[in-house]
Amino acid sequence: MKAVLMYGYGSVDQLRYEQAPTPILAASEVLVKLAATSVNPIDWKIRRGDAKAVSTLQFPLIPGRDVAGEISTVAAGGSDFKLGQRVMALSNRTYAEFVAVPSTSLALVPEGLDIEQAGALPLVVSTGAELMERIGPQRGDTVLVTGALGGVGRTAVYVALERGAQVIVGVRARQKQEAQALQASQIVALDSDGEIGALPELDAIADTVGGEVIGKLLPKLKRGSVLGSVLGKPKAAEGKDIRVEAFFAQPNAMRLARMAEAVRSGKLAIPIARKFRLSEAAAAQQLAEVGHVDGKIVLVP
Repeated sequence: MKAVLMYGYGSVDQLRYEQAPTPILAASEVLVKLAATSVNPIDWKIRRGDAKAVSTLQFPLIPGRDVAGEISTVAAGGSDFKLGQRVMALSNRTYAEFVAVPSTSLALVPEGLDIEQAGALPLVVSTGAELMERIGPQRGDTVLVTGALGGVGRTAVYVALERGAQVIVGVRARQKQEAQALQASQIVALDSDGEIGALPELDAIADTVGGEVIGKLLPKLKRGSVLGSVLGKPKAAEGKDIRVEAFFAQPNAMRLARMAEAVRSGKLAIPIARKFRLSEAAAAQQLAEVGHVDGKIVLVP
């Protein structure tokens, strides 16, 4: 098969599109013929070596976390999935023509959902939904979601509204008009100290941005309230009388299926900004790393 291999830490020059062995299935795995995957920040952060102090990688490796496609082979082990079914998953080594996925991680792609759209969903919708589940807002709670126009942020906003929370969305000033589509109670420009200062007391913050802005927002949290973070526990939270929920999303087929259905029905939007061939993964990551794309970047074979 053809795949994108990463040969070391560094620039996108470390990514090469070439022949690689087709995965050999373990028990209870399925082989998915890729229709679409997508670029997530974790992909280029790993390539840059941002986490090399805490994890050891064996090179070359195939990057990627999202997969959508058709089942090509089913291993022994009692899987109920069948050849040809359209499936999606949060997995690993997905920048490849074929991806081995544990059957427990697989969700069916809902009828009517475009397969390329499905390839943009697994990591961001799984993370956004789990973020809000860990925070656990009650009806009427005031929750601020930072980076609300990103895929993780959009999903967190959707789940918080489902739970009956009063949602404030945090975006850049230039994004405020676009953020009106999220139907939140309030929109705040996170690059405006004045707008941050005018925020009400918060029951929770769902943070997808990190950096200096979270330090400016923490004083708005009520004592005993919750900070949920997909970027690790921030130093600014140390010593504060708050509960911190910092995590990395794990595969959950039921959660993924529920969020995919929300996208199919139009209740949740995860926009696709650009589409590249898998062979163009280096260019796709380079564009994503610059950060001027409003939406997901999808890779197709």
